[in-house]
Amino acid sequence: MEIQDILRQVKEGSLSLERAEQLLNMGNYEEMGYAKLDTSRKERTGFAEVVFCCGKADSHLVSIYERLYEKEGEVLGTRASAEQYELIKKKFPQIVYDPISRVLKLEKQGKERRGKVAVCTAGTADIPVAEEAAQTAEFFGTHVERVYDVGVSGIHRLLSRVDVIQKANCVVAVAGMEGALASVIGGLVSRPVIAVPTSVGYGANFHGLSALLTMINSCANGIAVVNIDNGYGAGYLAAQMNRLALGER
Repeated sequence: MEIQDILRQVKEGSLSLERAEQLLNMGNYEEMGYAKLDTSRKERTGFAEVVFCCGKADSHLVSIYERLYEKEGEVLGTRASAEQYELIKKKFPQIVYDPISRVLKLEKQGKERRGKVAVCTAGTADIPVAEEAAQTAEFFGTHVERVYDVGVSGIHRLLSRVDVIQKANCVVAVAGMEGALASVIGGLVSRPVIAVPTSVGYGANFHGLSALLTMINSCANGIAVVNIDNGYGAGYLAAQMNRLALGER
């Protein structure tokens, strides 16, 4: 819709000021030369833009963090290195870095976390990807229960926590090797399961391909699969599902 059409409809009373503001903000972005910051993403999707830190030039990364922090008052970054943490820390001493998940975040204090998402791993080696998922969901206002090291090689460990998992609005199942955890959980819960294959495993794991194929071909119902090692994508999707369960945007 053209700006003149929006203004005319507001004048005629057929379009509210609130809706007009949303429409005008939908095309907004900030041109930085090397980046186009999507400053209207939160208005469109409910979630602000997130920074994929890996591979970014130092000066670009610092400037992006500065602009997003000015706009949102908080910034979530993924796949950050310890060196990038030290770099951003010079500008923002309050920044928090988790070397396990490689999440680098400036987060508002006292944020309410609502609903419930369960993040499960088959093994301890899957925790880095699981933590990326868990911390992403938490950043977007979701309460997360962590259920780690409950893989199928000792299924009694999973069954001992099944009551916690069944109460979640959705479940993130993170597994490498053959990736069977998602199928087992899918047969135990009435909520959606987000399966995350990881690159954990020996040679025939093919860097996560075997787990990916297992999860895609699962005979259990209600399973969606994200990319290999994509904890961020799983955490984002889990936050969306949690909001739907709570009746929120």
